[in-house]
Amino acid sequence: MTFSEKFHLRIPGPTPIPSRVQQAMNQPIFGHRSQEATQLIQECSQKLKPIFGTGQDPLILTSSGTSALEAAVINTLSPGDEALVIVTGSFGDRFAKIVERYEFTLHRLDIEWGKSCSPEQLRIALQQHPKTKAVFVTYCETSTGVLNPIEELSKVVHTHSEALFVVDGVSCIGAVPCQMDDWGLDVVVTGSQKALMLPPGLSFIAVSRRAWRQIEQNQMPSFYLNLLQYRNSLSQSTTPYTPAISLLLGLKEALCMLEEEGLEQVFQRHELLMSMCRTGVQSMGLTLMASKQDASPTVTSIYGGGAEAWSSEDVRKHLKQLRVLVAGGQQHLKGQIFRIGHMGYCDSLDILTALSALEIALTQAGVPISLGSGVKAAQEVYLHHV
Repeated sequence: MTFSEKFHLRIPGPTPIPSRVQQAMNQPIFGHRSQEATQLIQECSQKLKPIFGTGQDPLILTSSGTSALEAAVINTLSPGDEALVIVTGSFGDRFAKIVERYEFTLHRLDIEWGKSCSPEQLRIALQQHPKTKAVFVTYCETSTGVLNPIEELSKVVHTHSEALFVVDGVSCIGAVPCQMDDWGLDVVVTGSQKALMLPPGLSFIAVSRRAWRQIEQNQMPSFYLNLLQYRNSLSQSTTPYTPAISLLLGLKEALCMLEEEGLEQVFQRHELLMSMCRTGVQSMGLTLMASKQDASPTVTSIYGGGAEAWSSEDVRKHLKQLRVLVAGGQQHLKGQIFRIGHMGYCDSLDILTALSALEIALTQAGVPISLGSGVKAAQEVYLHHV
């Protein structure tokens, strides 16, 4: 028997939603200008602070993560400004496309996909472009499974320029450390459907005092994405436009779950999931895209065998038949890699299930592996951890 409603979602977003969060979102709706809504928005913003590592009040937008990236660009840059975008994959490229669409002067720092940006590479780029007003970077590059060294890059930005440092943390905030204030991050963005264990539809932006000064002088016209409007409304514990109340109810519950587990334990859990996944995959004889030093705790990218052996898309099809969903490659990596997401509502047994299914799928695709090798290796990582 096949249970059509039962499957294992192991893509890097949207991620599985806890039943507690689903139940919270099923509560009766109420007015978005009511006292209940005011209290909910206030609580959610306060509970987001430790997730970002800031004393500032994070802003809540009813929109996708991409809209928050756009807001970060158009609120920090004015017409004629220059921007440096660190591109380590598809989502760094998206940041660059937003800058380009608004006709700001774009300087790309292109890094080989599968590798992180080094502080030295950034230092050289800043010296080449001394008029840069903002540096944009992706914390976790979802398309490659790479985690950029944000703390070190921030030091370079503030040592060698007057630019703001703007971080896309959509696929990792809530799963990895983020000390926005201590690290000198000026703007940090994330979304609801990744480590925060919610459906798509909310995005969050935290802004430093330094960045607010630049935003207050901004000459770029905007309406829905004008962050000053959100700051003014949040001072009254509301939003300038209609918020997604049901998602906010889910957000409150998800943030309570993170509080109960404890952020340090959340980070350690994601490190364990990454280690189990990477070790299991390598024990099957597969090739990881990112090095151990560059790897993200939230998503693992794995090379297919290419023309010589096997197709990553064939393996994905076999996994789908087993009701396990993983992601493929993006842009020029389409057909070359597949990606396993392990963030948010994910535990060790989920990784063991995914690895077991992967072994079956590889065997069905004709890839010569030893059944049980990956699962055994991941089990050993788990037992060593506990």
